[in-house]
Amino acid sequence: MKAIKYLFVGVLAMFFSAPLMAQDWKSDLEPLASAIEANKGNAKAVDSQVKDYLKLYKKDADAIAALGHAFLNVKDTLEAKKYAQQAIDRDKHDAAGYVLMGDIESVNDNGGAAASWYKQATMMDPQDEQGYIKYAAVYSKRSPELSVEMLEELRKINPSYPVDAESGHLFYRSNKFSEAVEHYAKVDKSQLDENKLTEYAFAAYLLGDSKTSLDVTEYGVEKFPRSASLNRLNFYNYTDLKDYDNALKYADALFNKSDSAKFSARDYQYYGYAYMGAEDYDKAIEMFDKALEMNPDMNDVRKQLSDAYIAKRDYTKGLALYDEYLQNVEKPSVSDLDGLAKLYADQASNSTGDEQIAALKNADRIYGQLGDEYPNNLMYASRMRARLNSQLDPETTQGLAKPYYEKYAELLLSESPDTPNLLIEPYSYLGYYYFQKGDHSNANVYWKKILEIDPTNATAKQALGVSGGAAASTEQEAPEETQEQE
Repeated sequence: MKAIKYLFVGVLAMFFSAPLMAQDWKSDLEPLASAIEANKGNAKAVDSQVKDYLKLYKKDADAIAALGHAFLNVKDTLEAKKYAQQAIDRDKHDAAGYVLMGDIESVNDNGGAAASWYKQATMMDPQDEQGYIKYAAVYSKRSPELSVEMLEELRKINPSYPVDAESGHLFYRSNKFSEAVEHYAKVDKSQLDENKLTEYAFAAYLLGDSKTSLDVTEYGVEKFPRSASLNRLNFYNYTDLKDYDNALKYADALFNKSDSAKFSARDYQYYGYAYMGAEDYDKAIEMFDKALEMNPDMNDVRKQLSDAYIAKRDYTKGLALYDEYLQNVEKPSVSDLDGLAKLYADQASNSTGDEQIAALKNADRIYGQLGDEYPNNLMYASRMRARLNSQLDPETTQGLAKPYYEKYAELLLSESPDTPNLLIEPYSYLGYYYFQKGDHSNANVYWKKILEIDPTNATAKQALGVSGGAAASTEQEAPEETQEQE
């Protein structure tokens, strides 16, 4: 079935590529082709008409092959093959019979045999374009490179044939988007129709090249202002480039000013993105809701809805949606858990009292889960837990952050020894913690470590100055303590 697409191309090619002297058979074939269509599967019903036609055109290979195409159009491959052979026998240097043989094999899903007949057509009739074009088409999925090679051969006999545009199209159909963009880029955009402009722009978009894609779509919408596909890509490109005013402009063009536009859940999701960027959170929620309504399996939309509600400071709905999102993933990723913890942290920064404390504790719990389930991220989780517990114990009287800063410093020394500046944060906390406890000896150990990293650190210098005698009493022992620490 996938090869039937070649049939109608074949018939049209026969009509439009034949020499002018054969004009009469075209008008005579039209009523005969209609009769063949009306009597599908019953070739005998048109015997007399076929005989009359062949009496007139028995010496014209193109006319005979065109008759075969009429039978092929009703899937009568037996009759079609008979006339293909007759066309070849009549004139072995005419491409028409070979092309028809190739089309018959295409209908039978025998691409290799079809390609062989098309190749033979180019060899027997090198000036006829159809063999080159059909060969390129039949090989486009299996090897677009071979297809393009054949089109380059066609360029030699017809320099005006749009080889680069067709090559871009063949590579696009084969999901080879880099090659598609490379070939389309060689073509003057004014020579591309709406479909090829869309392919060019979409290939660039899929490669993450929004600027190239946008250059094509901007030209395209000038030429085809009501094209749904081009307006859609303009809308997507501007959204990805964070130009939300233009994104919303082309979203409106897609939804309200495009012909025959059909909308997908992804369109509504992108509409939500654009409204989020424009900080119109109510509209963003409306669009995300529509996306989910159309496709409940788009779980990432639940996370985006959560973001929209959080942006409105509606933490109840936002966190509920994030929890719903997590319930629909097999295992929460590091990013998933980090995102949830940050939502709780955001809630804490925008609340007070018991709500703030509960949010901080929830964030701490999630980072604990992250560190347990993803040990490679334990250092990050420890740092975040340390900072959250510092907020839960702002006066550092309970030392809630102490075990996490100690773990963070330990992991920094073992895993990131080339980043000593990062140690200043945990050492500052630990120095202050011990200072608050009145344990100046341990406090000074950390202040001195900080000065070894940053001799100009004002906090450490001040702390050592404030501790006075304690600093002096440990001054001579410091090198030994540092050596032990190393």
